[in-house]
Amino acid sequence: MDAGKVKPGNYIVIEGEPCKVSSVVKSKPGKHGSTKAKIEAVGLFDGKKRIILKPTSASIEQPDIKKSKAQVIMVSKDSVQLMDMEDYTTYETSIPDEFKGKLEAGKEVITWKIGSRVIIKELR
Repeated sequence: MDAGKVKPGNYIVIEGEPCKVSSVVKSKPGKHGSTKAKIEAVGLFDGKKRIILKPTSASIEQPDIKKSKAQVIMVSKDSVQLMDMEDYTTYETSIPDEFKGKLEAGKEVITWKIGSRVIIKELR
């Protein structure tokens, strides 16, 4: 994706970390330069705010997000063991703050797999 086409709400990769774009500001071209885009985004896994400045013609990497349903198998203090409802593989991930105390065995969740990392996005 070109930096000039990025909009708030899109997902991009900054410094190897998948992020959700919170704002985009485009500058006017200068006497010796091209139009630039200042992109602010928040990391999906670490919550850190990141800012990049790129020419609008530069390409920006987008993460490959696989959305799937999973069932909670076991809940511990800070992590949860899940089973994918499509291929029945099990994996463990940390519990986001918004779901602490709400997860219990047998419930279904919507997860996003980005590379080898998993994040819980929704409780069913």
